[in-house]
Amino acid sequence: MIFSPLPTWLNSIHHNSSAAYVSNPDPQLNDTVTVQIRVGAAAPVRQVYLRTFPDGEQALTLMEKISENELFSLWQSPLLINQPNVHYRFILAADDGVWSYTAAGATATMPLDRTDFQILANYHSPDWLETAVFYQIFPDRFHNANPRTDPQPDEFEFRGKRPRTFPWGQPPDKDTLFPITFYGGDLPGITQKLDYIQDLGINALYLNPVFTAPSNHKYDVADYENVDAHFGGNKALITLRQELSQRHMRYILDIVPNHCGCWHPWFQTAQQDPDAPEAAFFTFHKRPHEYDCWLGVWMLPKLNYRSPELRQRMYAAADAIFKKWLRPPYSADGWRVDVANMLGRQGDIQIGTEVVEGIRDAVKSTNPEAYLIGENFFDATTSLQGNEWDGIMNYSGLAMPLLAWLRGSKHSAVGLDGVITSATPWPTAALADTWQQYLAAVPWRIALQQFNLLNSHDTPRLRTEVSENDALQRLAAIVQFTFPGIPCLYYGDEIGMVEDKHLSQRGCMIWDEAQWHHDLRDFYKELIRLRRETAVLQTGGFQILAVEADTIAYQREGKNTGTAPNRNGRLLIIAHRSATPRPANPLPVAHGGIADGTQFTEHFTGQSATVKNGTLPLPVLPQGATIWRTENI
Repeated sequence: MIFSPLPTWLNSIHHNSSAAYVSNPDPQLNDTVTVQIRVGAAAPVRQVYLRTFPDGEQALTLMEKISENELFSLWQSPLLINQPNVHYRFILAADDGVWSYTAAGATATMPLDRTDFQILANYHSPDWLETAVFYQIFPDRFHNANPRTDPQPDEFEFRGKRPRTFPWGQPPDKDTLFPITFYGGDLPGITQKLDYIQDLGINALYLNPVFTAPSNHKYDVADYENVDAHFGGNKALITLRQELSQRHMRYILDIVPNHCGCWHPWFQTAQQDPDAPEAAFFTFHKRPHEYDCWLGVWMLPKLNYRSPELRQRMYAAADAIFKKWLRPPYSADGWRVDVANMLGRQGDIQIGTEVVEGIRDAVKSTNPEAYLIGENFFDATTSLQGNEWDGIMNYSGLAMPLLAWLRGSKHSAVGLDGVITSATPWPTAALADTWQQYLAAVPWRIALQQFNLLNSHDTPRLRTEVSENDALQRLAAIVQFTFPGIPCLYYGDEIGMVEDKHLSQRGCMIWDEAQWHHDLRDFYKELIRLRRETAVLQTGGFQILAVEADTIAYQREGKNTGTAPNRNGRLLIIAHRSATPRPANPLPVAHGGIADGTQFTEHFTGQSATVKNGTLPLPVLPQGATIWRTENI
């Protein structure tokens, strides 16, 4: 990493576990792959060793220098994939000492094994994920196609209030409770708007919960077996599936296995009958009203996975909930799991790994191509090692550090009065360090599966976060769509939606085209097209190239072939946050293995620049981000 206080020649060392440096990033057990490391031509390196850790004992293999040119040399070694997860690093014997190089970068210390590069054996990633671009929809606020199924006041009462469906976009009454404020969005509404979604270039949907529940958000599920009638019921989901299939589109559902609503029959039975099987699904301290619940919310009793019967019903049995919705006629393409970080964790009960592995087995045995992701706002890297989640909602590894760099940091917690904030944006080095450490902590194949979002139903609108600054929203979007992982766009961001005064980030989708930001929508369409059609953005390697006061630059790199810099091309992404333009200063790129004479073209403007003397002569860069591509992209 070029931002560490080490000898400058170490900046020219690079490896990642992509196809740029590993002959087969997705091997089978007992395959032998070839790994390469790039070393700058001026580096005082005499020998390079591949360090592995078979069966818990260190092994060092002398690597062979297979090529050398005026820019860099390539060192190579075979690597036997003889374990489910093979860890490796490099040891460089140089004139100025012995250095270790891991996924976290170069160091003179003895690095922790968890920073090693990793290759998974026999791992299957859903084939369709590489080209997927998701669109998140909060169903009640997207489109109301059938007002006849709107929630009505006579259906139930909650805290002295009754549900009410308001005209689309109209502010709710001041005394209306937020969870029972409805606008009638439904699954037929999503089906009706598929042409709009497809026109954006989107090919996958993430739907917030659709199962029966009294609230507008449906995280208080009352029935895992049926789609809420207000959304159109099971038939509406079948119709949506059929229409998506005709368009070659996918969708994933949202499920809440950590807790259910207090109206769920399981909980109602458990309250009334301590001898019922369902009684073991919950943790009662004093029946019927004292029990463990999610973060103290009495309406959301916590599910206790010490119960074998609960596991059977939720994921293990042949007709379990997790399996049912993956099968025809619903044929969901995966699951987003709510509060995945808390699942199976309850004081002295810490069986989360066991539960998630069971869910994974159930999902993958039902549909090996299903995508399984979890919600986690924190460090989820221990559950991203190939045996639990395919990915997580990448708040901590992408979104939160990027926003902290753009507008300052925010820290909050349940029970904390207020928010810890700083209006001072993060230093660029902090952003780079955070990105690098999160990428280093997981296998590369898993990094490519992270669910890259910038905002959601739980966080403020992106455009609001950047104070409606168009350049900064576009900067954030470019990073989102070029960073390793799977991008997801939150409904309405593409037309410039901001926080709603009454409904916050869950405002009604704006269908009046006169209110759209059309240039922004066109920009997102082009980003989506670029991400779907560019292989280097889907699987290419990642390297941070420059860390300046207000600018960060990184590359996505295609496959090397001998001494040639690349075969599949490369992209340079340069993000500049300051309102003061970056001067027309050259960008050092030689340490990225980019040879003199390499020509780059900026994707949106058509400007071109050619590498000379190890640098790319950039024009003045205004606030925002640019994408520079080689001819063979």
